[in-house]
Amino acid sequence: MERTIVTYPHPVLAQKAKPVTEITEDIRALAAEMAELMYANKGIGLAAPQVAESLRLITVDLSGPEKREALQVFVNPVLSCPEGEVESEEGCLSVRGYRTTVRRAERVHLSAQDLDGKPIELDADDLLAICLQHELDHLDGVLFIDRISKLKRSLYERKVKKWLRQKSA
Repeated sequence: MERTIVTYPHPVLAQKAKPVTEITEDIRALAAEMAELMYANKGIGLAAPQVAESLRLITVDLSGPEKREALQVFVNPVLSCPEGEVESEEGCLSVRGYRTTVRRAERVHLSAQDLDGKPIELDADDLLAICLQHELDHLDGVLFIDRISKLKRSLYERKVKKWLRQKSA
C-alpha cells in the first residue's frame, strides 16, 4: 500500500491513537514506511496518525533530514517527568506551510518498546525532548497549532481555507 502523509484538517489527526497490542510484521512494515516518508519529506519525526494509522507508533531521526544515521522507532511511547521549559520554533509535516514558536518541557523521560518488544527507557533533552513531545502529541490527537495563541491559530485556519478553496476550484 502506498502511504502518504495526511495534512490538517484530516480527522485522524484529531483522534487519540490506539495502543499497538502486538508487534507484527505489519507493524514493522508500517514503521519502515513511516521512516521512508519522514526522510522523503525532510522530517525528523513522524507519528502513525500522520499516515492515517491511528496507532501509538512513532519514528524519530535527529540526524536528518539530510542523513539517515540514527533512526529510532518507539512503540506505545509514554512521556513522564517533564522538567523545565523551553520555547522553540516548530513545524509539522501534517501542518504544511507553517512554523511558529511553541513552549514545551525542556527535559522528559520516555518509556516505550522497540520493534522487538524490548522495553526502552530514555531521558531526553534539547531537540530530542521537543521532538518526542511533538510526536506524542500526535498520538493524543494534538497538533502543535493546538498549542499556539488563538490569533495565530485563526490566521493559519484562514490560510488553510484559502488553500482548500483553491484546490477544489
